[in-house]
Amino acid sequence: QVQLEESGGGLVQAGGSLRLSCAASGGTFSYYHMGWFRQPPGKEREFVAAIRRSGGITYYADSVQGRFTMSRDNVKSTVYLQMNSLKPEDTAVYYCAAGVALRPGTSARSYDYWGQGTQVTVSS
Repeated sequence: QVQLEESGGGLVQAGGSLRLSCAASGGTFSYYHMGWFRQPPGKEREFVAAIRRSGGITYYADSVQGRFTMSRDNVKSTVYLQMNSLKPEDTAVYYCAAGVALRPGTSARSYDYWGQGTQVTVSS
């Protein structure tokens, strides 16, 4: 069973950047596809980005396409989410997730393990 811990959240002005990290432990990291989700205040959790086991293919929500970049380092057992050109509507708790299915999906049901989340707040 893998444990996930997010870091890198914080307060940033609109137009700024943040890089989130998610460190995995307790499992063979390369066995899992990885995803980032977020939950804005008062809203449902939503898909942000995902990456396949090898890191060669990534998927993004339309709302972050072109602004966010997801990557992974299988040696360090860590995934990253580089967030640029941040907007107030990006304010949310961001969660890292790991899944054992063949391919990553955009549904939370595609993932088996979750981190505790990290808060990202973008001020206008």
